[in-house]
Amino acid sequence: MIQSATLSARPAEVRREADRLAATGRGERFRRRSLEHSRGAEDIVLTAIASAKQGDEDAIRFLYLRYADSIYGYVCSIVRDEHEAEDLTQQIFAKLMTALVRYEPRSVPFSAWILRIAHNASIDHLRARRAVPCEDVRSPALEDTSMARERAQDLQAAMAKLPKEQRDVIVLRFVLGLAPREIAERIGRSEDAVHGLQHRGRITLRRELTALQSAPSARRVA
Repeated sequence: MIQSATLSARPAEVRREADRLAATGRGERFRRRSLEHSRGAEDIVLTAIASAKQGDEDAIRFLYLRYADSIYGYVCSIVRDEHEAEDLTQQIFAKLMTALVRYEPRSVPFSAWILRIAHNASIDHLRARRAVPCEDVRSPALEDTSMARERAQDLQAAMAKLPKEQRDVIVLRFVLGLAPREIAERIGRSEDAVHGLQHRGRITLRRELTALQSAPSARRVA
């Protein structure tokens, strides 16, 4: 159990450590890093967790700066895509405050607990990705004619839900077969921006297709 006297003596230390991490470039761009382990570091983590549960912004910032790169590296090792790993890492930390209230230091180390959350999020992402493979975008008309017609209609409806830039990138990449560098030149954006638009577009497209394909439909019953 964490002693209240210990916690009350440490908020300034948590803030200083967050500032130190930020000064080293943490939080600016994800990089794969290993966690440093020491008794002093773990004491600060426990203090930060208790403060973060109370909504302390310095404590929340500290936890993000300390763990985000390690979580990113772990997620990347599972999903095998840096852009998808970046988005997943952001999602994990966006949901951290909701999940953090359930964490008990006596049950498992915080690093193991947050890695478990990252693992579950990554596996869920892979399952969703497999549910709508890339081939659905490339060639929906290769199957049975009636089924292909339905899939093409679903794809058209899902594409209509995309923001224009995302839709343009999806078409240029998967229909016309252009490389990200060629797309960047054509739409006047950086190659990194193209990767981001492609990634977000595929996520939205998968979500919309899944919703359309799981919805009751008279034409599928007929």
